[in-house]
Amino acid sequence: MPQPVVAIIGRPNVGKSTLFNRLVGKRLALVDDQPGVTRDRREGDASLLGLDFRIIDTAGYEDDDVATLPGRMRAQTEAAVRDSDVSLFLIDARVGVTPLDEEIARWLRGTNRPVVLMANKAEGKAGEAGIFEAMALGLGDPIAFSAEHGEGVADLFEALRPHIEREDDEPEDDADEADAILKIAIVGRPNAGKSTLVNRLLGEDRLITGPEAGITRDSISVDWEWTDFEDQPRKVRLIDTAGLRKKARVEEKLEKLSVMDTLRSIDFAEVVVLLLDATRGLEVQDLKIADRVLQEGRALIIALNKWDVAENASSLFNGVKGALEEGLSQAKGIPVLTVSAVTGKGLDMLMKVAFETREAWSRRVSTGQLNRWFERAIEANPPPAPGGKRIKPRYVTQNKTRPPSFVLFGTRVDLLPTSYQRYLINGLRKEFDFGAVPVRLSLRAPKNPFDHSKD
Repeated sequence: MPQPVVAIIGRPNVGKSTLFNRLVGKRLALVDDQPGVTRDRREGDASLLGLDFRIIDTAGYEDDDVATLPGRMRAQTEAAVRDSDVSLFLIDARVGVTPLDEEIARWLRGTNRPVVLMANKAEGKAGEAGIFEAMALGLGDPIAFSAEHGEGVADLFEALRPHIEREDDEPEDDADEADAILKIAIVGRPNAGKSTLVNRLLGEDRLITGPEAGITRDSISVDWEWTDFEDQPRKVRLIDTAGLRKKARVEEKLEKLSVMDTLRSIDFAEVVVLLLDATRGLEVQDLKIADRVLQEGRALIIALNKWDVAENASSLFNGVKGALEEGLSQAKGIPVLTVSAVTGKGLDMLMKVAFETREAWSRRVSTGQLNRWFERAIEANPPPAPGGKRIKPRYVTQNKTRPPSFVLFGTRVDLLPTSYQRYLINGLRKEFDFGAVPVRLSLRAPKNPFDHSKD
């Protein structure tokens, strides 16, 4: 049974994201003193004194034309309320009830959805007047709360419990299901079309898009099911991220927080899709992003977006592949696909390749298979003897997956030159079909008790 859903509603800067972070138990949402930080709906798994539910952080509700960015943000907030079982309506107790608070209250009363009124920032005497003002909003008595300090948690628990507790709730063992979910992060420079791509995959305007650069600030994860080429449903968690600009251009504190959030999303993902704007080609910043993904050990796919409007398509594609081969020599053969987030062209193939890449990234090879290959590799190309000292590789084993990681044991293997290590890694890739996913090789040489040269 799906979890109950709770939406957090309110005008800008009343503490919605702070409450969201408290309920999910980690700093997922960006928080800053300036209003309007949150733009898209952000979801997370929340727990409150044993109550488990899905929580949605929304953008500050503003009265603007739907064609404007604030208007598109408001549309996402309205969608969150429609999809929720209950809404938490926050006001700022220190400021008191504003005309916009009154407008939001009128709208919420008209939705016929359950609402819990919360007077946030109510710690101390400064919020007392605002708490009394909130009673006139027609949504019941407000809960005096402090999202920053955690005051009022018990009262919030009592208010939410009737809307969340379900008699037929049974604990579910979803560990296997969680493992089956493919976690994909969509990364790239601003305006590459990341949010448009996610919306096209979902078949709905789940994320805010527009001509303005840098609309996305938080990394937004959305659970979804993709039907593969054999009509089988496959679980996916799509993660839309903020655009990554050149480091020298990132000056504002909020953008720095967005960049950190994107980097955390790369760490969380299994497969990372680097989305390029085909009308702009490959830039140095794209190579830096790709290198960061590979350094973190994540599987990488390159997708050329806006292919439906690209000029000189054949030469562009070959140019991008050539630049990748040269700029990312540590991982040749990275999948390069052409897509259009607007028309949907190539998106099913993108998902197919993503699942195949995750499979290679998660592959485990038996020690027997490894060492049969290893013996052939050593015989075909014996290791060098630097300084006349013979290197004696003994055996290799896989110590973990995601990414595939191997340990080579033997005498003086720590002296193996980088070129020979690369020979072994490339051999592993080819023999066991790892493709372009990162492959790690570490060296373990037993310490010689009679060697006192480093004492």
